Amino acid sequence: MKITAARVIVCSPGRNFVTLKIETDQGLTGLGDATLNGRELAVASYLTDHVLPCLIGRDAHRIEDTWQYLYRGAYWRRGPVTMSAIAAVDTALWDLKAKAAGLPLYQLLGGASRDRVMVYCHANGRDIEHTVDEVRRHQALGYQAIRVQSGVPGLDKVYGVAQPGARYEPADAALPSEHDWSTEKYLRHVPALFDAVRSAVGDEPHLLHDVHHRLSPIEAARLGKSLEPYHLFWMEDATPAENPDAFRLIRQHTTTPLAVGEVFNSIWDCKPLIEQQLVDYIRATVVHAGGITHLRRIADLASLYQVRTGCHGATDLSPVCMGAALHFDLWVPNFGLQEHMPHSEETDAVFPHAYTYADGFMHPGEAPGHGVDIDEALAARYPYQRAYLPVNRLQRDGAMWDW
Repeated sequence: MKITAARVIVCSPGRNFVTLKIETDQGLTGLGDATLNGRELAVASYLTDHVLPCLIGRDAHRIEDTWQYLYRGAYWRRGPVTMSAIAAVDTALWDLKAKAAGLPLYQLLGGASRDRVMVYCHANGRDIEHTVDEVRRHQALGYQAIRVQSGVPGLDKVYGVAQPGARYEPADAALPSEHDWSTEKYLRHVPALFDAVRSAVGDEPHLLHDVHHRLSPIEAARLGKSLEPYHLFWMEDATPAENPDAFRLIRQHTTTPLAVGEVFNSIWDCKPLIEQQLVDYIRATVVHAGGITHLRRIADLASLYQVRTGCHGATDLSPVCMGAALHFDLWVPNFGLQEHMPHSEETDAVFPHAYTYADGFMHPGEAPGHGVDIDEALAARYPYQRAYLPVNRLQRDGAMWDW
């Protein structure tokens, strides 16, 4: 099965997505997600100008060889742009191979390890009372695992919390908007938030929280310890992960489970954290970590150390990535949890898909391939719109901070 054509489709049905479509001499097509939030056109150019010319005439079945060709064959390795481009090719080739076999993708990975995939949702509120209401609303929708984020008194904008009446989308402006931050106010607020949520909904639902890289290691340790009475499923991105030893300090002070990795793009980012058992969940995802081929390697390494997967699944990933991730989740033995932020109606119309949600769980479906397609005519009605992620500044003095 030879690759005869490949092209990149950029569209913005509510937010920007980059999709790779590969065509073959057997009339089959495969799709891969190449979206890199806020840097979409960099990946589109990397694919169009540097990768796609090398694909024409290659055997689409040789997935591993193509992955090695694009990774080891290039002098400049790793990085989010390169690995997102490789992921798009890899995902499209897995889609093609499964379609050629007439099987859903998870069957080619080794078959299902479970009947369905537990997912978690986002309950975001402007204050504690509103957040409790949002947790209850998501419970009514069937979710058994809920990420809890709340506005912080004294801060104008807080990560994870949408403006009134709007769907949360962090890439919110044609130039970066600015948010303010106070670690002191945040650390005072979060334990009170979870105390109120647990008092309202009891011990049954799994609760999660995303720190979003905002704390120093000792501050994160303090937060993790203060949240122990509320037995979180995980505390995510507690501190920037460039220095793996930072997580050692957190580990020494708290038993709150730790999750990290949505910004990782290779097994080398994950290796020290996994091997030293400094995290409990690795959150690398299909599109940013080199595709299914490379994510399997990360998961296999993690399984040796009882670290489980927790793939990122926010709306900065297209339905193509979500479909591929759900096939991976259904197969991977050391699965932990899958993030689920429902896409907009416009996005779902552009990307018709076989995956479904019911009662806190998802299933990728039984369609051949990963089960996600693209309506190119409809996609063309949503042209690219430049959108940046915000930046963060300390409230007390205006210094730049981690976003």
